[in-house]
Order: sequence, then C-alpha cells, then structure tokens
Amino acid sequence: MRAIDRMNAGAWMRENLTTQGYCLSDSERRELALGLRLSTGLCLSLVVVALVLQSAVMVFALTGIGAVASLAARHPFDHLWNHAVRYLVGGPALPPSPRRRRDAFKVATVWLAIVGTLLIAGATTVALALGGLLVAACATVTATNLCLPSEMFAWLERRRTPNDPITT
Repeated sequence: MRAIDRMNAGAWMRENLTTQGYCLSDSERRELALGLRLSTGLCLSLVVVALVLQSAVMVFALTGIGAVASLAARHPFDHLWNHAVRYLVGGPALPPSPRRRRDAFKVATVWLAIVGTLLIAGATTVALALGGLLVAACATVTATNLCLPSEMFAWLERRRTPNDPITT
C-alpha cells in the first residue's frame, strides 16, 4: 500500500503546504487554512473574470500582481489578509511566502503574460485554453494546497541533491 493511500485528507494537504515550503504545525495549518487560500482564491476569481471578459488589460494587471508576489516576501493579497480580513474573521497573520511558493508565482506570472499576449495577438482560443489550464491549477491549489509548480520544484531539488549515505 502506498503512503498516499494511508494518508488522510488533512495530512495530505499538510504535505502539500510543506512542499510549498511552509513549516506549520497542525494547529497552525488549521488556523491559517482560510488565510493561505485568500491570495490564490482571489487571483482565481480575477483570472476567471479576465478570461470571461477576454481582457488583456486585466490579465496584464494580474501579471503585475504575480510579479510582485514572486519577488516580495508576501503576496500583495496577503497584506489584505494581514491588515483587514483576518480581523474580521479572527485569524492569525500570515507568515512570509516560502521560496517555492514565490517560485510558483513566477510560473503563474509568465503564464499570465503569455495569455495576455495571446489575447492581444487575437489568438483568443489558445489564450482561453491556456487560461483555463491556469484556472484549473489555481483552483487546485486553492482547494487542496496542491501546488503543481511547487511539486515540480521539489522534485527537481530532490533530483539535484544526492542522498546522504545511511550510517549505522
């Protein structure tokens, strides 16, 4: 039986957050469950609106937000959580974004730039198809904490880092 088969949903989502680079206890994970989803959930909603409107301007605005998220210690929408929303819901402040999460935002930023460029170029069908894939990825990370770019970066790190020999 594989380890994932024996793992419950909470443990699996904790592992997904760990893959993104977070080091949270179970209680911290539960307390931050909503806050950690705000940035991706809000981006998800805005990307859907941009695609429905086929708005290259909105997609490029989201590209700018993604660029800031990929370079700064916190996603711009994390500030919205930390300075407003958390007081309304009684939640804790969010920790800074770990490196792998910021790297995943870099992937999303490039993806958004491509979608925006395709919309400007008139390749609407291709833009909407790629945008739909981005929506699926955003929905997955928002609902389950499973961040596919973070998984890819973790896999690459494991491939580059040799295993230490086991000593007894």
